[in-house]
Amino acid sequence: MPDFDFESIRPYRDDEIPAAMARIAHSEYFPLLASYVYPDRDTEDVRAMIRGMRSIDEFQQQVMYAVNRQILQRSSTAFTYGGTANINPGVRYLFVSNHRDIMLDSSLLQLILYLNGHTTTEITFGANLMSHPLVIDIGKSNKMFRVERGGSKKEFLRFSQLHSAYIRHTLTARRQSVWIAQRNGRTKDGNDRTEPGLIRMFACSLPGSPARALAELNIVPVAVSYEWEPCDILKAVELYKSRTAPYVKAPGEDLNSILTGILAPKGHIHIEICSPLSSYDLTELETLPRNEYHKGVATLIDRRINSAYYLHPNNYIAHDLREGSQRYADRYTPDEYRAFMRRLNLLLQTDLPEPDVLKDIFLGIYANPLDSRQKSLAGR
Repeated sequence: MPDFDFESIRPYRDDEIPAAMARIAHSEYFPLLASYVYPDRDTEDVRAMIRGMRSIDEFQQQVMYAVNRQILQRSSTAFTYGGTANINPGVRYLFVSNHRDIMLDSSLLQLILYLNGHTTTEITFGANLMSHPLVIDIGKSNKMFRVERGGSKKEFLRFSQLHSAYIRHTLTARRQSVWIAQRNGRTKDGNDRTEPGLIRMFACSLPGSPARALAELNIVPVAVSYEWEPCDILKAVELYKSRTAPYVKAPGEDLNSILTGILAPKGHIHIEICSPLSSYDLTELETLPRNEYHKGVATLIDRRINSAYYLHPNNYIAHDLREGSQRYADRYTPDEYRAFMRRLNLLLQTDLPEPDVLKDIFLGIYANPLDSRQKSLAGR
């Protein structure tokens, strides 16, 4: 592997925090952000607190902790988690998570780690999202590192090698855990699948045995489950439109998805930290043909994530509606059924043609996790 310069992608260091805090405090959007995160505090007091911060730990403990708490209080009915016994505070991990919401999937894992005495992770953040100076300052102060996507085949290879080297350096040399989504972009159809290319990227920074390369990273699958899927209507519309032509995002669409994911009601949220992939798991898969190895590891991650998925009444309701049955009628109440139908009808009020197609796409978002969990538990 060639030597890489990580300056273009790394998060801020502590010595860069004071200047970043000054920029955040003087942003035109600061009063709006302060009123959301600290609704009972005077804006100027919050501004002074932000300007006084001198480290990433301060920013995460005083700001991001408050951000997560406000999001949970305002947009969720319950937040639960499990699997913390699977990880050790003294070990650094590569957390590979299903990806349902742009910001919350990683942010809520940080909250769990913080509450349980673990150090927080560095977080991958798509370059397409780091487009506004305020977003860059907040993201890089919150241990987010830039992930480049797209470009020519040669550029893609270079970026993959850069990201692989950075992740390994962060875990093994700098002793920081890392969070990354299992795929490029959010899951929009409810089918959580790890991209084999991601596994190939993890391994490429250490030549030789792919099992040894991956074992060094301590990969931990993470399952994120929302009662009400963030941006479900937006996702259904995007999937509908992308059936016949490549979907082109409108200006500001990513920002709209971020805000919708944060503000929209999500009901019960559950995060399950699965058991790490062991050296035995990874070595056993080396019996596969070389070109199938990365696919095998991706499948192993998928089975753990899908088996750990927390099923809500909406998953059972959608499955019954899609099948035209009452197979799971004992898993939800009439009130829960009516609430789901109100959400579905809200989608169908759009002026898009083929409402039956749109309805099926929406139902799949909620029904597919149930199918995936059953298949994973059955070992398929």
